[in-house]
Amino acid sequence: MMNDPFQRLGLEREVLSVSQLNQRARSLLEDVFPQVWVEGEISNLARPSSGHVYFTLKDSQAQVRCAFFRQHASRVRQALRDGLAVKVRGKVSVFEGRGDYQLIVDSLEPAGDGALRLAFEALKEKLAAEGLFSAERKQPLPSRPQRVGLITSSSGAVIRDMIHVFARRAPGIELTLIPTAVQGREAIGQIVRALQLADSQGFDALILARGGGSLEDLWCFNEEPVARAIAACQTPIISAVGHETDVTIADFVADVRAPTPSAGAELLAPDQREAQQRLDQLRRQLWLQINQRLQREQLRLTSLSQRLRHPREQLQRQGQRLDDLELRLQRAIQQQLQRSQQQFERQQMRLQAQHPARQLQALQERLQHLSQRLPSAIERRLHKHAERLHVLAATLQAVSPLATLGRGYSILLDSQGRAIQRASQTEPGQRLSARLGQGELSLRVEDNGISPSTASLLD
Repeated sequence: MMNDPFQRLGLEREVLSVSQLNQRARSLLEDVFPQVWVEGEISNLARPSSGHVYFTLKDSQAQVRCAFFRQHASRVRQALRDGLAVKVRGKVSVFEGRGDYQLIVDSLEPAGDGALRLAFEALKEKLAAEGLFSAERKQPLPSRPQRVGLITSSSGAVIRDMIHVFARRAPGIELTLIPTAVQGREAIGQIVRALQLADSQGFDALILARGGGSLEDLWCFNEEPVARAIAACQTPIISAVGHETDVTIADFVADVRAPTPSAGAELLAPDQREAQQRLDQLRRQLWLQINQRLQREQLRLTSLSQRLRHPREQLQRQGQRLDDLELRLQRAIQQQLQRSQQQFERQQMRLQAQHPARQLQALQERLQHLSQRLPSAIERRLHKHAERLHVLAATLQAVSPLATLGRGYSILLDSQGRAIQRASQTEPGQRLSARLGQGELSLRVEDNGISPSTASLLD
């Protein structure tokens, strides 16, 4: 074998084996193309169990086979698929076993992302130099907005999420959707027109919103016409584009950036509980100021009273001044109370919008249902107790001495009503009464079989 694989063949015919030919071709290509960047579209993607990745890189006119070995392919975070436009770096080589010309890839990145990043940074630098990002031109958001415009797609989860946030936190705010496309080339003109329309409608604030996506998906928010339309808005505007990690030119130009559309809605939807707490705090501050004012006036009155030289005149003047101050204070208190009452009524009306009517209705229906069941339950309970009473009465009747009397027996009672159980409890001539099943008999003891009988037979 020759030392130089590219040495010209001799004039005499030199016959190479297939292996020698492929080896020389591989050495030649790897020497000339040790590292090259190629852009194209993935097709025929294959992932064998070895972990290596094989695919064809093609454009409209040609294609080349690529081998992406496991140690390099494992570093790629993006999911590879057929049809994905990529830029690859590698060396040109030949697979000697088949004689296939191929590209050994050691790095891969999405095509177009680098160009988009350069365009993003260029526009960002240009607009920053013009002062479109400066803090001085940014407007504060209203603390109590009444009308808010939502500039986003009319379909999808973004508009539903923002409406849900406003309904939960501030249902009294009027929302208006200005629909627009939020992806693709046609979205640029639609977003600009939507911003101009919304800015002319007298909203208290605007939210420009879109869900997350790739750099290409969000690119319409990195276009110069959209950025200048945002800067031209006289209405305070929130940029709520993408997820928290997504950053667009619109975020820099807008008055406020929100990490998500829902977070943007929360910036304009004050919590009702916070409003109630603020109202309570103002009420406490008002009464504190009133008490402090009264204490100051009382101290002043005390000081003036101590400086009196002519008690009657001075007292009259000071009394008149005190009356005047009292009237002014009463008017001030009344006005402040009226303002606080009006503010409280407004807040109460907004709270009533969240009145738990459904829950009350459900409880009312349950109460009505239980009220209907109560009479029948009482009747069943009474019937059950009546049956038990009847059984107990029958049992009692069975063991009652009256039942024994009914079978022909009797009970002997002395004059104190005590039952006679033994003959020794009686004496001849003693009067007894016998209680029968029906009625009583009056008896006299003639002989008890113990004491001798001395009673007269004529008694």
